[in-house]
Formats: sequence, C-alpha cells, structure tokens
Amino acid sequence: MRYMLLIYSSETVDADPAAMMAVANGHRAVMEEARARGVLLGADPLKPTSTATTVRTQNGKALITDGPFAETKEQLAGYYILDCRDLDEAMEWAGKIPTACYGGEGCVEIRPIHEMKMRE
Repeated sequence: MRYMLLIYSSETVDADPAAMMAVANGHRAVMEEARARGVLLGADPLKPTSTATTVRTQNGKALITDGPFAETKEQLAGYYILDCRDLDEAMEWAGKIPTACYGGEGCVEIRPIHEMKMRE
C-alpha cells in the first residue's frame, strides 16, 4: 500500500547552516535507504510558505490569496511517498525522518493513499 508521509516543521529564517546541512544529510540517508529497499516512490521538500498560493471556491468562483491555507506554528515542509507492506512499516520509516528541521520541533503525519482507478 502507498503511504504519504507529510513532514511538518517550523520555518526559521535565521537557521544555522550546519543544522540545515545535518537535516539535509539525514533526509538524503533516508531516501537512499528507502530507494535501496525498493519502497521510495517520491520525496521532495517544499518551498517556504511565503511562496504558497491558496485557492478557495465560493459561489462557483475561484478566490486566490497569497500564503498557506492556515496560520500554524508548524508548516508542511515536504513529503515522502512510500510503498509499504502496512502501517507498521510506514511508521518505522517515519521514525527515521529528521523532523526537527532548522532547530524547530516537528512531526510526520502518515496518510494511506486511496487508490483511485482512472477511467480510460
């Protein structure tokens, strides 16, 4: 089953370069291991929330605003898509992901991906 692991962390403008490098190296190690074990389907960091655009539909019209969907302490920082046997394996992988990005606290949310059949 495919799982999306959503990585939440605090954005810090004045992040310590050494800490940023350590987190990047941690992610690289997890991705290399997941690729070697054949479960990695995708993984990417997201740009800062200052680059976000939110689209809401109201009365059939799109309302566009700058910024993320919600103001929160932690922001969605990136994701992994893994093909795991079960939730236990997905949790094992989530425990390897460095979430304290740039000195902030963080977490990894695990969501099973609902398999949709595409019409031809």
